[in-house]
Amino acid sequence: MNRAELADFLRRSRARLEPSDVGLAAGARRRTPGLRREEVAALAGMSVDYYTRLEQSRGPRPSRQMLGALARALRLTGDERNHLFHLAGEEPPRAESASAHVRPGLLLILDRLHDAPAQVMTDYGDVLAQNAMAAALVGEAGTERNVVRRFFTDPRARALFPPEDRPEHARSHVANLRAVTAARPNDPAPAALAAELRTASEEFATLWDSHEVAVRRASTKRFQHPTVGLLDLDCEILLASGDNQLLIVHTARPGTDTHERLQLLRVLGLQNMTPAHP
Repeated sequence: MNRAELADFLRRSRARLEPSDVGLAAGARRRTPGLRREEVAALAGMSVDYYTRLEQSRGPRPSRQMLGALARALRLTGDERNHLFHLAGEEPPRAESASAHVRPGLLLILDRLHDAPAQVMTDYGDVLAQNAMAAALVGEAGTERNVVRRFFTDPRARALFPPEDRPEHARSHVANLRAVTAARPNDPAPAALAAELRTASEEFATLWDSHEVAVRRASTKRFQHPTVGLLDLDCEILLASGDNQLLIVHTARPGTDTHERLQLLRVLGLQNMTPAHP
């Protein structure tokens, strides 16, 4: 690990970004250009102290997950992401797998969706990036970032949906994973997820053995949010060509109760995206 070069690269990458580049308000006048350290830390989901130590050449070796989070927070290109991994003494992610790197242009679109929950996912369910409203709707993507695994193993994830809707969500998750696993036989991640869940969840195993196949497409979803109540949202799914990534956007029709509740959710999301957020 080249701590000095890593620190310099992080500082220079942070300095070239403005708050508007990452969907943040400019706030008070800044004495120096670029994002603040606490803003990068919040975007990457790490403590300010940890990020500060990295910039000061005295931090521990970052994990691969942390490096990916930094690449997204700093809006690095694919080549820059690979450089970041090399400086940390890690091999970049393999090209044949679904890329965990979100292109800066796609992140820019995500940041501009101020009034709609939106997130970027792999086609087998790993959340790679989300805006503040998505975090307010479904919770922040923490150490468990895969929505399929969470749905079948975490009761809190299932509680986001009305009970009568859950069987359809379960079928949709399994049918999509079936399709992805067959489409990319050389990518071990989807197959490993399926094998894990066949053991962990009897419901998943039963649905997997039924061999239904269906790729995720636009739909209407209902969310039972613990604070704002029932939300009836239109779900649009856009495919990022060549990267096996999906941009998923949830919207509400103007004039509906859901639209008003979504505006309340926006307030909650903005409150959570403060620089002091850990």
